[in-house]
Amino acid sequence: MINVTRLDGEVFVINALYIEKIQALPDTTVTLSNGKVYFVKETVEEVMNLTTHYYKQVGLIDLQAKVVDKDE
Repeated sequence: MINVTRLDGEVFVINALYIEKIQALPDTTVTLSNGKVYFVKETVEEVMNLTTHYYKQVGLIDLQAKVVDKDE
């Protein structure tokens, strides 16, 4: 889960696993796999960094490398 900020200043949480697309239109939009779209204050790069950090926390980054190394 990542914390992001709506354009009106309200902070809310998005499940990073459901993020399908992040765009700058020019406001940053986060589209989830269920079709919901959120406009947030964070930049595309900030949302990507938050998502990557979350993936590392839950062990999704380098998961394939760990499994391949374990099997060898």
